Amino acid sequence: MWGTGVVFRAMLGGLSVGDGQPVALIGVLNASPESFYQDSVYTTPDDLADGALAMVVAGAQIVDVGAMSTAPYLATQISEAEETQRLRLAVEAIAKRVMVPISVDTTRSGPATAGLEAGATIVNDVSGLKSDPAMAPLVAAARAGLLIMAHERTPQQGEPMARVIAALNESLEIARSAGIQEESIVVDPGIGFFRHALAPGLTWHQWDCAVLRGLRELETLGRPICVGASRKSFIGAVSRDEHAANRLFGSLAAHAIAVWNGAHLIRTHDVRETAQSVRVAQAIRGAQ
Repeated sequence: MWGTGVVFRAMLGGLSVGDGQPVALIGVLNASPESFYQDSVYTTPDDLADGALAMVVAGAQIVDVGAMSTAPYLATQISEAEETQRLRLAVEAIAKRVMVPISVDTTRSGPATAGLEAGATIVNDVSGLKSDPAMAPLVAAARAGLLIMAHERTPQQGEPMARVIAALNESLEIARSAGIQEESIVVDPGIGFFRHALAPGLTWHQWDCAVLRGLRELETLGRPICVGASRKSFIGAVSRDEHAANRLFGSLAAHAIAVWNGAHLIRTHDVRETAQSVRVAQAIRGAQ
């Protein structure tokens, strides 16, 4: 990790990320009309492919596609069959147009299988492998890259970073037990996903600010760090603007701070704008 003398890297779909590498950008596409940010939604395979290509041209090194919204404050559950169908069609279309790795954003092994068979090489599981017991063996068998997000099965007690680290350690143990290679894993602190049983005196948006401020504590996990603060509701709470469409500038600020504090990957809806913000933050940080 930068600043410690220890180098942590991972391979995600053939892309080397981590210490000594430029901060990588993950472009977010949604095939889910129920997603919280409507400008990220693409309703046809052709539109998804065009959106992915535009993100790659703008600087995305990975394209992340979801077929069911994971926003914790929305009623977005759809059937596994529908998510599977959406994800398969989306990945098939995108894989024909771009050469960068494709990630599938899902907590269910069925849709993940469909996405991997269609051409994805990375799984992004916001439940940290805790939702579907078949997910970890699937990732291991496919030798896929893995993004694991901090997720508590039941809300715990304690300060933000201690709980995030504990949740991620549990997920890393699940991954290791399933035979997933540590070198293929990146961790995500779960900005926007901790909303219940928070630390005393903290609101949910103060929690997210505390995690971004303490991001460097994730060094103890020995894995590259991905942050996805793009358009998240904590930015709306801090800026007093409830509309996701108005949260670009707050997103750029949050991502620049995340890079300063050690993030290796940034997951964003706005690749072109974020690329400039990240480059400047990385240059100031002095990363090679």
